Amino acid sequence: MSCNGCRVLRKGCSEECMLRHCLVWIQDNPRAQGYATLFVAKFFGRANLMSFLSSVPTNHRSALFQSLLYEAVGRTINPVSGAVGLLSTGNWHLCQSAVDKVLRGGGAALTESSDHLKEAESEERIESKKQPASSTTTTHHWPSQTTETKLLTLFL
Repeated sequence: MSCNGCRVLRKGCSEECMLRHCLVWIQDNPRAQGYATLFVAKFFGRANLMSFLSSVPTNHRSALFQSLLYEAVGRTINPVSGAVGLLSTGNWHLCQSAVDKVLRGGGAALTESSDHLKEAESEERIESKKQPASSTTTTHHWPSQTTETKLLTLFL
């Protein structure tokens, strides 16, 4: 009988299936296991997912799958920094609630979480713009021309 991960990926399943042991930590229901597998496979690609899982020892595959799920969700919300960025900015609750949405089957509806993050980032940008920008001068010496000094504004 196929495990829920293999079922949604439409691949053959055996007793030594890599996905079967990865999904043990999702105990809600079989559908949640399928949703998580489908989301991670769509984000990283089916072949890459299987490659990632085969490259670690069997006893670490469940933790790797969980990390890949959180990173995929984190990159969906914050494409630059991912889950680590959400954690470091104090927005981990957005990642956790998005993972809960994925497990309930709402993987495509993560835009609400990213809207909250965009609001927080725009507030940070406004605060950083209040700080004065650094500036420097440069002088160009062109042959047969006068010396020209320009003021450059850096780090706007």
